[in-house]
Amino acid sequence: MVQTIFGVWDYIIMVATIVASIVIGVYFRFSGGKQKTNEEYLLADRNMSIFPVAISLMASFMSAITLLGVSAENYYYGMQFVVINISYGIATPIASKLYLPVFFNLQKTSTYEYLELRFGPHVRMLASLTYTLQMVLYNGIVLYAPAIVLESVTGLDRLVSILVVGLVCTFYSTLGGMKAVLFTDLLQSFLMFAAVFSVVIFASIELGGFDKIFIISKEGGRLDFSNFSLDPTERHTWWSLIIGGLTTYLSLYAVNHTQVQRLLTVSSLERSQQCLWWSWPVLSVLSLITCISGLSIYAVFRDCDPWSIKSISAIDQLMPYYVVKSMQSVPGLAGLFVAGIFSASLSTISASCNALAAVTLTDYVSRWCKISQSYIPWLTKLAACVYGLVFLALAFVAEHLGGVLQAALTIFGAVGGPLLGLFTLGMFTTCANERGASIALLSGMATTLWISFGGPRPAPVKLPLSVEGCANNFTLRYVADTAKEYFYLYRVSYMWTCPIGFVWVMVVGSVLSLLWKQQQPWQRAGRAGPDPALFTPPLAQRLARQNQENQLMKNIED
Repeated sequence: MVQTIFGVWDYIIMVATIVASIVIGVYFRFSGGKQKTNEEYLLADRNMSIFPVAISLMASFMSAITLLGVSAENYYYGMQFVVINISYGIATPIASKLYLPVFFNLQKTSTYEYLELRFGPHVRMLASLTYTLQMVLYNGIVLYAPAIVLESVTGLDRLVSILVVGLVCTFYSTLGGMKAVLFTDLLQSFLMFAAVFSVVIFASIELGGFDKIFIISKEGGRLDFSNFSLDPTERHTWWSLIIGGLTTYLSLYAVNHTQVQRLLTVSSLERSQQCLWWSWPVLSVLSLITCISGLSIYAVFRDCDPWSIKSISAIDQLMPYYVVKSMQSVPGLAGLFVAGIFSASLSTISASCNALAAVTLTDYVSRWCKISQSYIPWLTKLAACVYGLVFLALAFVAEHLGGVLQAALTIFGAVGGPLLGLFTLGMFTTCANERGASIALLSGMATTLWISFGGPRPAPVKLPLSVEGCANNFTLRYVADTAKEYFYLYRVSYMWTCPIGFVWVMVVGSVLSLLWKQQQPWQRAGRAGPDPALFTPPLAQRLARQNQENQLMKNIED
């Protein structure tokens, strides 16, 4: 890729972003309760306002990988992907009404404590370890991906970029705790929006109007939303995007510890639900603008595709390539773009440092060791710092992992469905037991990972590209597809991986629990029935009525 050196204004914007993040961390270290308790450090004393929490929910999983990937998706495969935003609207009330009340009423530091209360200690440990491995792998790559962007745009060595961003993120998230994470997410979200908006606005000016983006994109076949096919082997259809998007959203916003922990930082269930509701339009707006940014870049490069002429080696480099080619003439725009991309990674990494520290102290250290209460806050901060350094180490070696990069991202999606199935099995049924749930989770993850990693598999087919307008003579490059036949499951769209994992765990877990009976936790504790607080509100209300009736009958008999 073409490299250029930042101007003065570009460096000012980048340095200001880093300094502002550090200042926020230092401020919350020495204000309020000064992060002396785990309640403040991990849950912000449960008195946060709605706005920063709602924005942080969006920022936690909108990483640089997402911004770069979604723009390239719309350029090369069309805008059908934007349909996924419909699923977010369907999933939000499900998450807020059926899942969130269970976690909020229990008020546990770790989401996985629920699994021990509902099933037993083995399921809790299994799910917690899965989450930890998933987040460690994912965040190493989240840190590595924008370093490539900065190297391509500024010429700055990627190792230097990784070091600077990784240390800054580790510093402010370790120092300022959850409050620092939430308020830096607010700043970084603004920069994410600014970066993507700058691409759309600049392209509109270059093309002579915002409407030209859609006129040219329609001519190039990028605005076709007509794929309603029921065939699961088709990459993106209305069904795969809505059903796959629904389960993916629920796996992240309903049961993922990183998000649930943020939803517990407010004072009431109603406010927590409002956080979830407000994060939905913010997420959808950013998703929509990122989709349009991909179309904007297509409209500019429609006659000379940079991937076809090998100006970029991977389609994820498309957006930074556009910045280098078209936006460097305006002082500060390249710096704003890179600050936005790094902000997307900083928000994801800082959220993970804090969330993993909570899981480590609650699910591992406090469980296996007896520790004085005075030491726990210090150990939590140490854990957050260690995870930041682990992400840093993984990012340094990520360039040598080759195909494992894509593998780690696939793991992130493949484990989400089974984990969602596990929590749903616990909250929506009373028959599921620890034995059935454990086997269902392990077999479900094995299935989704097999489907995701198995091969050979066909390469996705890009929409028509052109090199007719290039200055030199080029021929379109094609990826040769030598395999003639593919195993059916390897042809299934990646959007179905999460639903498959979810359904597998629900079905297998229910059947095994019915066939292979085991004492439930409430039976081992000598109670007549389950605690209604462990179940989704509609089922909890029914169980509460049954408990009242049983108690009334017992009183009559006595």
